Amino acid sequence: MRPFMPRYALKVEYHGGPFAGWQRQTDQPSVQGAIELALSKLETRDHKIAAAGRTDAGVHGLGQVAHCDLEQDWDTFRLSEALNYHLKPNPVAIVDCARVSDDWHARFSATERRYLFRIVSRRAPVTHLNGLVWQVKQALDVDAMQDGANFLIGKHDFTTFRSTICQSPSPVRTLDELRVETAHGHYGPEVHFHVRARSFLHNQVRSFVGTLERVGSGSAPPEFVKTALEARDRAACGPVCPPHGLYLAAVGYPEDPFARTET
Repeated sequence: MRPFMPRYALKVEYHGGPFAGWQRQTDQPSVQGAIELALSKLETRDHKIAAAGRTDAGVHGLGQVAHCDLEQDWDTFRLSEALNYHLKPNPVAIVDCARVSDDWHARFSATERRYLFRIVSRRAPVTHLNGLVWQVKQALDVDAMQDGANFLIGKHDFTTFRSTICQSPSPVRTLDELRVETAHGHYGPEVHFHVRARSFLHNQVRSFVGTLERVGSGSAPPEFVKTALEARDRAACGPVCPPHGLYLAAVGYPEDPFARTET
């Protein structure tokens, strides 16, 4: 039996551009690898952290959650400050830290994941948002995209909308929310997709957005989404959109480990 080691939950924000994804890689930079290296500066040994979700290369994190086990009893503020110091110059930040119980798990204790996808509609190349949004040149019909998105909400076989290399044993998932809305940004009209479920298949959100963009651009009617879903065939899916507009926005738990009690 391993000696008792205090467990800490970390809320992580990162720019996915420089990384080959969240998961540790032997020959490429990863978000997990950057955090584990920072932890080794605090306690000199190999570290292995677990996360709520494994984002792909280029995907960003606003509210990724991970946990780590440490030998010392760290003050949570000092731990987050020390990690942020050693994470430099990586575009990764520990935005919150909390002590959790020994059986709490960033992945298995989670009850929902929330993703945000951002599209900017404008013809001129984006500069300040380069790598942070998917740019399309034409205006998109948000109402039509929402009509198409409504066919996806609920429990379905999402074979059409998952990668051919997805390792999940089942394509069945329950999608709790897929909301499409207009956001008026400084750099052009934005369309935001808010997606919520307990768990997701590989490339599921990017497959949703790529298919719905065809509806929004007028290339297909909203019913195209229903037909694609019922086909249960990857070939029926629209183009998978690029990763850099996607953000892991938040992770839900039965009790928020980062909640502070006001006194």
